[in-house]
Amino acid sequence: MATALAPTLTATDRCDRCGAQAFIKARLDGDMELLFCAHHGRAHLDKLRSVAVEVIDETDRLHDED
Repeated sequence: MATALAPTLTATDRCDRCGAQAFIKARLDGDMELLFCAHHGRAHLDKLRSVAVEVIDETDRLHDED
C-alpha cells in the first residue's frame, strides 16, 4: 500500500456515503475507487488500509496552519 503526499482531491470529489467533500480516497484492485469525507473515512480507515492498493488521506487539510 502506498500513501500519496501531494493533494489530489478537489472540492468536486464527493463522499460516496453522504455526498460531503471527500478527503480520503481508497484505490482498490481493478482500478476501483472509493471516496469518503473525513468523518466516514476515519470510521473505516483501518479496514481501507488493509484492503486497498493505495489510500490517499488528505484530512490534514482540514486544520488551519499556524
